[in-house]
Amino acid sequence: MLQIKHSTFSHLQRLLTLALLPVLLLSCNESSDKGNQQHAASAKPVPVLAVERVPYERPVSLIRALQEPESAWVDSVFNTLSPEERIAQLMIIEAFSDKGPAYEADVMRLIKQYKVGGIIFFQGGPVRQARLTNSYQAAAKVPLLISMDAETGVGMRLDSTVQYPFQQMLGAVADNGLIYNMGAQIAAEFKRLGMHVNFAPVADINNNPKNPVISYRSFGENRLDVAGKSLAYMQGMQQNDIIAVAKHFPGHGDTDVDSHHDLPVISFDRQRLDSLELYPFRQLIEYGLGGMMVAHMHIPGLDSTANLPSTLSRPIVTGLLKKHMDFEGLVFTDAMVMKGVTKYFAPGEAEVRALMAGNDVLERLNSVPRAIRAIKAAIRRGDLTQAEIDRRCKRVLAAKQWVGLDKYKPIDLTNLYEDLNTSAADSTNHVIAEAAITLLNNRKRMLPVRQRRRTRIATLSVGARRTTSFQREVKEHATTTDFVLSRKANIKETRKLWKKLQRFDVVLVGLYGPSIRPSNNLGYSKEAAALVQKLARSDKAVITLFDNAYALTQFPDIEKSRALIMAYQPHFHAQEAAASLIFGKIAARGRLPVTVNEHYAYGDGISKDVPLLATP
Repeated sequence: MLQIKHSTFSHLQRLLTLALLPVLLLSCNESSDKGNQQHAASAKPVPVLAVERVPYERPVSLIRALQEPESAWVDSVFNTLSPEERIAQLMIIEAFSDKGPAYEADVMRLIKQYKVGGIIFFQGGPVRQARLTNSYQAAAKVPLLISMDAETGVGMRLDSTVQYPFQQMLGAVADNGLIYNMGAQIAAEFKRLGMHVNFAPVADINNNPKNPVISYRSFGENRLDVAGKSLAYMQGMQQNDIIAVAKHFPGHGDTDVDSHHDLPVISFDRQRLDSLELYPFRQLIEYGLGGMMVAHMHIPGLDSTANLPSTLSRPIVTGLLKKHMDFEGLVFTDAMVMKGVTKYFAPGEAEVRALMAGNDVLERLNSVPRAIRAIKAAIRRGDLTQAEIDRRCKRVLAAKQWVGLDKYKPIDLTNLYEDLNTSAADSTNHVIAEAAITLLNNRKRMLPVRQRRRTRIATLSVGARRTTSFQREVKEHATTTDFVLSRKANIKETRKLWKKLQRFDVVLVGLYGPSIRPSNNLGYSKEAAALVQKLARSDKAVITLFDNAYALTQFPDIEKSRALIMAYQPHFHAQEAAASLIFGKIAARGRLPVTVNEHYAYGDGISKDVPLLATP
């Protein structure tokens, strides 16, 4: 007997349904015509063949779902939408959960009146956001695709939640499995908050130390590292049902202009882009990347049209990304409110050009009604067709079904805080921090520090307002005297402190920037920076930078320090890891992911497989 696989049978059944559909429609029309010609009492019922709809079998990947976007749910939802509502399904609007009732009402109006396709959440709190999500979803005609720009997890946007490292710190880690685990953990937190899309990873290669917008958000300057770590992050999310959106295509790493404020110009030719910037994106596409975000950059080597951002370029979005690189996932614009696009193109016109270029989803619009009017006018002119809109709308609906919105359930608020602050998340941050800590100097075997009976140890946190976690962790290993110095310290303060530090044999220095987020400029006063320089020359200082690796260049002679540690961020786990390394409790395994200057290059790091000091 002929054996037919279930999936093959389902496909045949579906084809049979589609084949019979015209016959059924014709029969119904003929019945209606006859009913108009004959008295109702004499009309005979027309037999209708009952055909059961094929159950939805969720594809293993989003790409597969987008390749075959037709399904009973997609078709039924699509058929309820007006042409204007199909346009709106291609739009994601911003939302905050910390701006109050008037703002929330405005977001609700866009959902109810225009039937937008999704939301990107920014700052707020987890419970507030969950409640808003439930309200917005209840009001939506079609379930909303909920997204977040959360490169470091939901803690990047929400209070009372976990924040994971920025990508520069992850770039120092040798084991990409740790990054996969982080991606999986982020996916779990996204799902708990009813979210479906994360605009991460950053797949830009940061090979320009002056880059004001990527910098510490990149895995580093090496294309193989960036590709491998981006892939681990992507798979951690997508294998746990969250759509990853890589950015910023075709590569925002080698620029000194922030596209939030102006239009960067990338002057490289196609050969350079192919060999470097495009490499990580190509690898992600090969392994099933679900979404791609296109940057606002002018790249004459790819499209010479004057002042045209890559977001609005058909040769770049359709020609390069879709056709040449065979990307079949969803293409998202970067935020349409950014100066990189609004400087030369007005709201409405920009959205039309973005769709003409080949983007599927428009993110963060200046004005939803203006964009819809402009797109409808473009359809009337023939610049766009309704068929193109409809095709993209079905792709968006297919993505919604793939993430489970065909079976939407409100977020359960019970134990939400506890579910977002798990021991697994804490453990993930702990192991990453220990794997990333990078030892750059260890002259005369300064480390590990051993406190003998007469060894006097001081700790100094520069850029802090009070005693830091690093100083408290050091006290777990040694008896110390603690000092704190402002980033803006004056000459009187630094002279007084320097005099006090002369009494100590070892000074453990922590350097901090202005915020929890790494900085491009630490903003130290001339006097504070001079004190760091004197400590570096003192032959008794162990200096740890809890900030952007590029900030090492802001401290002359720091390469002369007896010991120098790169911790990348001021998170508690990084401060804990630095203290453990200094006293020989953990191994030094991190490698510098970028070239800082002539003293510290990509790959530098004194690495040992065992702790510097064997523990009993």
